[in-house]
Amino acid sequence: MEFENLVKLIQAVSDSQLTQFSYEENGVCLNMKKEKKEKLVAVSQTESGTAAAVQVSLAEINGDSDTHTSAGSGAMEGNVVKSPLVGTFYASPSPDQEPFVKVGDHVSKGQVLGIVEAMKLMNEIESDYDGVVKQILVSNEEVIEFGQPLFVIS
Repeated sequence: MEFENLVKLIQAVSDSQLTQFSYEENGVCLNMKKEKKEKLVAVSQTESGTAAAVQVSLAEINGDSDTHTSAGSGAMEGNVVKSPLVGTFYASPSPDQEPFVKVGDHVSKGQVLGIVEAMKLMNEIESDYDGVVKQILVSNEEVIEFGQPLFVIS
């Protein structure tokens, strides 16, 4: 299977409601599995002034759900740049160089924000927006998922 077709297949499975997918061609077997997990998020104070805990799914945190949590659950304000593929995130071109961007940096549409390594290929993550980097949501060398929020730009 060609790389482009493999990427399309991974994106199709990621976008679907499938939780598991298997494919075999010419003796090569491909297995993909998505796990939906719930995460407990502690909120320091609610509008009534009491401490609270809100249970949300990872799909809601990653922006894959139509339902949104109320204020105080870590909602991101601004434009969110999401990962176009699964891989390892790198903040700089090499370990001994400065990161592509830092919080507070002004970025232009098309500017490189980071790199995602997938299947030994380095893929540049470019900004879809002009603005200022408000948040960097991932760490260097962190394994990231398709559609995972990486940066907030406003």
